[in-house]
Formats: sequence, C-alpha cells, structure tokens
Amino acid sequence: MRENFIGTTVVGSYPQPEWLIDRDALSHAGVPRVRAKDIWRVPSAQLEEAQNDATLAVIKEMERAGVDLISDGEVRRESYSNRFATALEGIDADNPGQVLGRSGQPTTVPRVTGPVSWSAPVQAGDVEFLRANTDRPIKATVPGPFTMAQQAQNDYYRDRASLAMDYAAAVNEEVKALFDAGADVVQLDEPWLEAHPNDAKEFGVAAVSRALEGVTGATGLHLCFGYAAMVKDKPAAYSFLQELEAAPITYLSIEAAQPKLDLAVLEKLPGKTIVLGVLDLNDMTAEAPGVVAARIREALRFVLPSRLMVAPDCGMKYLPRAVAFQKLCAMVQGAALVREALK
Repeated sequence: MRENFIGTTVVGSYPQPEWLIDRDALSHAGVPRVRAKDIWRVPSAQLEEAQNDATLAVIKEMERAGVDLISDGEVRRESYSNRFATALEGIDADNPGQVLGRSGQPTTVPRVTGPVSWSAPVQAGDVEFLRANTDRPIKATVPGPFTMAQQAQNDYYRDRASLAMDYAAAVNEEVKALFDAGADVVQLDEPWLEAHPNDAKEFGVAAVSRALEGVTGATGLHLCFGYAAMVKDKPAAYSFLQELEAAPITYLSIEAAQPKLDLAVLEKLPGKTIVLGVLDLNDMTAEAPGVVAARIREALRFVLPSRLMVAPDCGMKYLPRAVAFQKLCAMVQGAALVREALK
C-alpha cells in the first residue's frame, strides 16, 4: 500500500436482490448457522444462473462506488458461515444441534459427530467467477475456526479447543484453495472471538494461526460485535483484540463506527494494517463524506496512513440495497478527502 494511500474495501456481504432471496424471511430468521435453502426465491435448477447474475450486479455496484478491494458480496450464501460450515466432513447435516447464541437464546447449529475435515474446495468457484469478472483486487472470506467451533454442537471431541484445531486444519485447506483460485486477500470471519473472550484467550490465536499455517498470500481477520440488524447496543471496547497482534494476519478488520470505539487501542496493534469500520450500519442513511473523513482522521492519531484501510463496520447484507450503495460512495469520497489532505 502506498505511503499515504488509505484504501477502501468491504467486509464481505452486500444486500442480495429481493428477486433472488426472501429478504423479509432472512431478516426475521436470525443469522442462519445451518442451511436455509427455503429463503431462495429461484428454483434450484435456475439458482446458479440467478446467483451469477446477482453477483455481476454486486461487482458493478462496488466498482461504480469506487471501492478498491472488492468481494462478490457473498451473494451465494444464506449467511457468512453456514455454507462452508455445513460442507465439511464430520457434520451431520440432517440432524442439527443447538447452542446458546450471542443473544443467549437457543440457536440451531451444525452437529459434529465425527472428525472434522476438508475434502474439496467449497468457495473456489465463487472466487474464480469474481476474478473473471473484475480487474480490481479481490477479497474472499471464509468463516474462522474459532467461530465455527463455537457455532457447533460438539458430540465428538473431548473439548472445544480440539474441535477448533480441526476446523482450523479444514480452513487452512480452503484458504489455500481460494488463493489458487485467484484471491488477492483471504479474510477469516471471527466475530465469536469477541463473544467468548475466555475461550479466545485460551485457544483463539492458536486456532487462527493453524488456519493460516503455510499460507503465503495476504490474509485478514474480521472481528465485530454482531450485525447491526441484530445487535443495537454495543460496547466502546473489545474484550479480545490486542491479543491478535500475535496472529499471522496482514489485515485486522474491526467494527468502530456504531460502537464509537475508543481508537487508542490501535496503538497496541503496531504490526497490523487496520481495516477500520467507518460506516454505521445501524443508521439507514448514508454518512456525509465529511463524517467518514472525520472518523478516518481520528484513527490517524493512532496509526500511520500506510497501515490504514477503511470499510463498513460489518457485512452489509441486511441493509436496503440503495442505502448500501450510497454508504459505499460516501466511504470512498471520505477516504479521498483525507488522501487529498495528506498530499
């Protein structure tokens, strides 16, 4: 990254069109941890073609907004994690289990009944399609091993740490496959590091490190307090963050706008490029570019511009599509204001 170039990206997801998915059902179902195929509006025989068309529209909107590092919007997924998490060996997909979710309510999750392992790429085709349809740098996302271990009913392993390490070995194979498919950056989504800080401090960094063992491409990790559509009240500090300085990741993506995060914590992450959340996804209006610029300038009190990128706080899946596009435009314009002032 150039010395004063503050790049722009997305965390991962983007709103899927109403003609593709039942967005009302999606918003009222909670975040699916197992497959939720009934929310797709298109018959299965035509679903891949429809998902391709929707992905092309997402790519075009991110390009039009001016985003530097784009994703495919996770258009083919019902949630950020369920598609990959249910595709691994050792999962009884027909008989899901339950755990307590981040809200404390019972949540339907994958049931682990045998050794978790990876047998074939799950998302490589998604990356190949994205690579073939844009000239911009591209990011792929995969659920992290710690989060998947927390989002599963463990009926096989002696403890959750052992489960997380086998998830990590599976993620490692997938990450390598995504780079082989053309990804420029691969990001692990690990929101449950924040939700379970005691377990995170015990084996979170070890699981992330195993997931990235032998990986030579640029990697990232996203950490947040949960989707704004689900979580309204958020703390101004993470319970698990600075520990990730020890993880072998290039980019650390954090939610900051909605919770009004105390950005002094960035000083404790000197080895990471920070991907700062500058769009509050609980606010259904687009920020003014000057507001985005002010959020960036606050971060520059604690981190050099060469180690800063900006993004929405989290995935944009639950926003109205027009609002999401307007917010991305504001983010790009706000970053441009700061870059111009740094010349």
